[in-house]
Amino acid sequence: MKAIILAAGYATRLYPLTLDKPKALLLIKDKAVVEYTLRKIGDIKEIDEVFIVTNDKFYDIVNRWVKNNNEKFKFSLKVINDLTNSNEERLGGIGDLWFCVEKSNINEDILILNSDNLFDFSLKDAFDFFQRKKGIVNGIYLVENKEETKKHGVVELLNDKIISFEEKPIEPKTNFTSIGVYFFPEIILPKIKEYLEQGNNKDAPGNLIKYFLERFNVYGYLFKGKLFDIGNIESYNDANKVWKG
Repeated sequence: MKAIILAAGYATRLYPLTLDKPKALLLIKDKAVVEYTLRKIGDIKEIDEVFIVTNDKFYDIVNRWVKNNNEKFKFSLKVINDLTNSNEERLGGIGDLWFCVEKSNINEDILILNSDNLFDFSLKDAFDFFQRKKGIVNGIYLVENKEETKKHGVVELLNDKIISFEEKPIEPKTNFTSIGVYFFPEIILPKIKEYLEQGNNKDAPGNLIKYFLERFNVYGYLFKGKLFDIGNIESYNDANKVWKG
């Protein structure tokens, strides 16, 4: 099994912190955000290779970090350059996902993670859930604050199945939000290309979940624990204040 970390955005909402450094390498306490994610991936022993998708602007910085830190992890760690140099050129999360799958010739189950989530829960139980269901699994999280819910993709569940998905709804149907954790079975991968060739939104991977709902069984796995979306300077500072490491 492979894992892909989507880290090719330009994080303009975090300027000036990300003018010369990718969001994935911002420090929380004494470690880069991406290191916490990689340590969580390590809970899944079946993953033997992890790809970090970055852009041309930050490729050398990320590659240097990987060379200096890869001995900390038991899996192979590779950096993929999506060849973009500005926010205007970006491929989008789904575009970067397919770029990595195609360029790296991936033909097996994958775990996909956003690079800006900082969380303390394990991925192992979600992986076990994925193996039992043998379908697409979207990690979800219960957000108590309704106004906060409006900033995310919101899902409806029936038992374990996701039956609806809305991106940043004005009136959320539930408080279950989609987070940047996805398990895709191998058979689904060619459908990512199909989705893009139809001219669909190539940005947030949640749009891909909405597309899949009409075609496949999509399951929701509820994560419990601390979760920070490092999307702006305020959330970054909040995480640094309370994160235990």
